[in-house]
Amino acid sequence: MISPLPVRNGVNATRLRIPSSGGWESVCEYMLHRFGHVDAEGIVRRFETGEVVGLGGVPLNPTTPLGEHEFVWYYRNLPTETPIPFTESILYQDEHLLVIDKPHFLPTTPGGRFIQQSALVRLRNRVNNPDLIPMHRLDRATAGVLLFSTNPETRGAYQTLFERREISKTYEAISALVEVDGRPPGEVMGVGGLGGRAEDRSGNFIPGAAGIGNSLLTAAELEAQLASFPVVYRNRMSKIKGQLRSLVEAGEPNAESLIELINVGSSAGHFPGLRVAKFRLSPHTGKTHQLRVHLAALGLGILNDPFYPTLLDLAPDDYTRPLQLLARSISFTDPISNQPVTYTSAQELSESPGLLG
Repeated sequence: MISPLPVRNGVNATRLRIPSSGGWESVCEYMLHRFGHVDAEGIVRRFETGEVVGLGGVPLNPTTPLGEHEFVWYYRNLPTETPIPFTESILYQDEHLLVIDKPHFLPTTPGGRFIQQSALVRLRNRVNNPDLIPMHRLDRATAGVLLFSTNPETRGAYQTLFERREISKTYEAISALVEVDGRPPGEVMGVGGLGGRAEDRSGNFIPGAAGIGNSLLTAAELEAQLASFPVVYRNRMSKIKGQLRSLVEAGEPNAESLIELINVGSSAGHFPGLRVAKFRLSPHTGKTHQLRVHLAALGLGILNDPFYPTLLDLAPDDYTRPLQLLARSISFTDPISNQPVTYTSAQELSESPGLLG
């Protein structure tokens, strides 16, 4: 459904579905019921000034009755945002695609407390293209290669590549092999466990111990695990809407990743001298947090991951300790030029090992 309101300041208008009946005489009353605790005066003002519209851009007023419109559109008041102190780099741009190297901490799309401070809104304003749309997503915590469609007329050709799994992606990740801040090495994420609502983010972590439902590998088992790579790891995963974490389930696998060990050595980053392992990961499926879960399920959870294998207490962003996961490259045959292309991140994970040791 196409919005009757244009993109403004890089942000789409919000669409809201209105019930056809209920205890409200007007659309305005319904919206006051839903959102009046946030900004009642602002809602009424939008109706009085014609800023709430229906299909075709028809403006609503404070007395427009319930049932007259199934959907309405309006612009949200944008919150004051703290700038994220990292800038995305443009790797490639033409009339069909825009490819960036996304920094850690920058969300792909606007949401919650990040609107202007999202890759999509930043880029729409930066290149002056309101038609820009991401072709896939990276977690806010993950850095690396991210593709955007710049042209609605050719967007479907690129979407088809993703739908047919004709896109090859590689990632890199760093795992700690010794205890870090009380998180023990070799913690294996178990089946089931905590999905993690916002209110669950306290008291789950006990220093030096495995989280509920998890287990610990011995030092010998951890070394044997390292010696077993490369592996194709498969499991069954699910994600409940509104919860923070994906869960491992018993049953037929629906997630698959090729995991290769690049090297083992000592970090020269925030944790100098820390013994770490660096991995190359190639997902064959695209489940939420798949690579983070797969490494955690092997007892090699990614360094600085607040979700896996145990959900940590909510804490402010620490820009010196980004999640050690990087979308290194993406490859495919371009559907417009019919030529093979590869786009590669220029970033390096800050805790990458140096000499073997």
